[in-house]
Amino acid sequence: MLEVRDLHAGYGPFEVLHGVSLEMAAGEIVAVLGSNGVGKTTLNRALSGVIPVRGGVIRFDGQDITRSGYDAIVKAGLIHVPEGRKIFPNLSVRDNLLLGAWLRGRAERSRSLEQVLDLFPRLRERLGQFAGSMSGGEQQMLAIGRGLMAQPRLLILDEPSLGLSPLLTEQVFALIARLHGQGMSILLVEQNVMQSLAIAQRAYVVEHGRVALSGPAAALADDPRLRAAYLGF
Repeated sequence: MLEVRDLHAGYGPFEVLHGVSLEMAAGEIVAVLGSNGVGKTTLNRALSGVIPVRGGVIRFDGQDITRSGYDAIVKAGLIHVPEGRKIFPNLSVRDNLLLGAWLRGRAERSRSLEQVLDLFPRLRERLGQFAGSMSGGEQQMLAIGRGLMAQPRLLILDEPSLGLSPLLTEQVFALIARLHGQGMSILLVEQNVMQSLAIAQRAYVVEHGRVALSGPAAALADDPRLRAAYLGF
């Protein structure tokens, strides 16, 4: 479904990604792991067309999207839920959700809204509430719900557990597993190494803008190099 080969990207004169390659099949959860500042968010922005690619190739469902604009990428079904949620705090929950379906027709928007509200009953209770007045966990639900409104074929989740309590983090990972159980393809980009490996099929570990480790998630969870780097033993 997604193939990335020798990807280079960055900002201004600074290159952040130095030849990243990865791939994932339809129906997988693939985790991209690494500490803060290694290039994970830059990778997401390049995949979703937010920043230009300097070199390499990105193919989505067999189509070359390396130079495609973000609107074409969204239309193709590759949807990015950004780090930090990026909701619109002065708009209602309903309006935030509907913005996720801006390329869809009215009937599709209504159908998607009901599906998202069934998945997140708490959002149904707060449809008229300003998004900025909700808790961090509720805002993360809203951000993921807005992504689902676009009817993704591949959902990129960028640090969905960032800033959440351990209990809410557990709930977010349970939600990701539930979406996967419904057939969703998910690229999970996280600092939370062991919980990500517990639900992913495969994983890539990024260090200094390059892939340092990759393989089946279960094997990486037992890899002494990963344990030494992220768990201290």
